[in-house]
Amino acid sequence: MRQSTSQGRAEATTRADEELLASLGYKQEFQRAFSGLEWLVASIFILFVGMSMGELASAAPTSGGLYFWTHSLSSPRWRNLLAWIVGYANTVGSIASIASIDWGCAVQVMAAASIGSNDENFTATAGQTLYVQAFPLYTTPPQGSNTIRVQEFCKLCTGKLHESFLAPLWTICSFDSSVHISEEASNAAVVVPWAIVGAIGIAGILGWAINVSLAFCMGTDLTTIIDSPQPMAQIFLNSFGQKGCLALWAFIVICQYMMGSSMVLAASRQSYAFARDGALPFSSWLYRMNGFTKTPVNTVWFCCVFAILLGLLAFAGSSAINAVFSLSVVALYIAYSIPIAARFLGQNDFKPGPFNLGVFSGPIALTAVLWMAFMGFVFLFPSTPHPNTASMNYTVVVLFGTLFLSLVWYYFPKYGGVHWFTGPIRTITEEPEDGTDSESASVIVPDKKQAAKASAVDV
Repeated sequence: MRQSTSQGRAEATTRADEELLASLGYKQEFQRAFSGLEWLVASIFILFVGMSMGELASAAPTSGGLYFWTHSLSSPRWRNLLAWIVGYANTVGSIASIASIDWGCAVQVMAAASIGSNDENFTATAGQTLYVQAFPLYTTPPQGSNTIRVQEFCKLCTGKLHESFLAPLWTICSFDSSVHISEEASNAAVVVPWAIVGAIGIAGILGWAINVSLAFCMGTDLTTIIDSPQPMAQIFLNSFGQKGCLALWAFIVICQYMMGSSMVLAASRQSYAFARDGALPFSSWLYRMNGFTKTPVNTVWFCCVFAILLGLLAFAGSSAINAVFSLSVVALYIAYSIPIAARFLGQNDFKPGPFNLGVFSGPIALTAVLWMAFMGFVFLFPSTPHPNTASMNYTVVVLFGTLFLSLVWYYFPKYGGVHWFTGPIRTITEEPEDGTDSESASVIVPDKKQAAKASAVDV
């Protein structure tokens, strides 16, 4: 009896999720296999930004997320252009997050190899580190090479990044991860925003506890820790010895790897949603659901391949690969700020969902947008004064170069997005008045010709 009652509730929740998605114009295509617990693991973010985003997610839980909200909340004159910019900024930021997380994982693997080798002169080339980034389970780098020391890469991820806000903001980022798999979650309008808020508490409490624990275990030999290629690993080594350090470090590497996997999950769903609306190159190929796995395998490959290509920046030097970390933050902050601001500045009839901040919505959103604007501006500057080619911040080149090319494509004569892009395309239609089955006609393939039929005010 209890089992049948529970099953009935689950079916009712599924129907409600599908009806909500249908009201947004999309047909259910993903399997809703995620619950609230997975969401807590998938999202790390800043409180005010997460709360403001949670309101939008509660009102419209779709994998398109940021650019869907931008298009629906912005004024008609600007909605297509802003949705285009947000979609590309979100895509670039998500792929950069994959690249930076996996690069950090590769650096951690190299640190473990350095500790386990008992060879202070152990080194790793940029190519070997990149190989670990792409194939972390199949590398055993040879000893004795002296092209690029592991120390340089580890200091890149620990020393320079920790000198500013980049380390905590990079860690507490990708707030939109939960949103991008909202079409696979049960009771998404409630689960998604509350999972975001719950993850904030977990990240804050555990992050603080870890830092306090490390501070108590550092000992008095601070010089050795600071000069170490991996200070955190050095603290473990001092406290637990080689074997104990490697045992604990293995858990850290696994966590880092799983974090990268979860980012691939979110980024692939975002790319799938953007391709569903015809905005990415080769959208007809990217917008495909694998018949066996029921997942967007093509966009998974798309995100992973471009993440590896970003890793090639390592061959240009430490400043170039450093841009991957700041790139993910700045690009995502652009994508976050626009829909949050559009809710209050655009011409729209926003209707809150179950998660609602009430009278605090405006002040919290304003604080979030100002914070992201300030920090995004800061991260565009180089880390040292009087930079040269080797020490400049390449975030400007990578991010704004990509956005510039996306705008060139948008305004390209005759074939550009300004001539056919109309924002999110509905994949579900209303039931015909004659009562015939509309199931076969409900899925709309997002190509340029079909998008051009929609009416919109272009910029």
